[in-house]
Amino acid sequence: MNFFDPHLHMVSRTTDDYALLARMGCVAVSEPAFWAGYDRSGVEGFRDYFRQLTEFEPTRARQHGIEHYTWLCINAKEAENVALSREVIAMIPEFLDRPGVIGIGEIGLNKNTPNEATVFAEHVDLAARLGELVLIHTPHLADKLQGTRMILDLLRDDGRLAPERVLVDHVEEHTVRPVLNEGYWAGMTLYPTSKCTPARAADIVERYGPERLLVNSAGDWGPSRPTAVPDFIFEMRARGHAEATIRRVVLDNPLAFFAGCKRFEPPARLAP
Repeated sequence: MNFFDPHLHMVSRTTDDYALLARMGCVAVSEPAFWAGYDRSGVEGFRDYFRQLTEFEPTRARQHGIEHYTWLCINAKEAENVALSREVIAMIPEFLDRPGVIGIGEIGLNKNTPNEATVFAEHVDLAARLGELVLIHTPHLADKLQGTRMILDLLRDDGRLAPERVLVDHVEEHTVRPVLNEGYWAGMTLYPTSKCTPARAADIVERYGPERLLVNSAGDWGPSRPTAVPDFIFEMRARGHAEATIRRVVLDNPLAFFAGCKRFEPPARLAP
């Protein structure tokens, strides 16, 4: 089955991972702007990183028949530095018209601090003014529910982003309902040791149905599996779910959400 991984940090993966994903049916990935493993010292570091996301990674992906899409922001892990964050946010419009750039993300909260909330709100303002899609990172572990509530409150207070243009990622059993109830898309990140597992994601689909639900592998610096979406496909098949239901979560829903970007062109492998 073809699939689209809507949240995969390929800068932390080898070229062999692209080859493996292609063999397993991956037609596209989208790569949110991410933490580098260290805090960057200035805005020019982000400029170079945005060039990597918009120039080098698409080339690597296409060598394996995979379309690569990109999100731009300063990640929540570096958002404590408000002055630097504002410099990065001011630079983002320089890159938005590049091929494959989808919108603003992954913005959000890490430790739920006032500075993080300020930088989140200023990213939202940029997205609202320019009509961009938004991808949101919710914090991990014990702070996830509090952070998710803070994010939803901030979005509600701003009020300019249509819910169908926002994907709230890393949802789990205790946060998926409020996200869906607000009309947003919800992404389940499949990890071997944290966040969600393929089995737990299948449970969530069975409870809430496939509407506005996506799954992704993230594939970042820690323990992770870039093939987690196929793992979910196999879990759903083992439970007897219809192929159309599985396809909706792993391909149709990402395509429907990404179509909200005026620059989005569907993967060439899906052309008739």
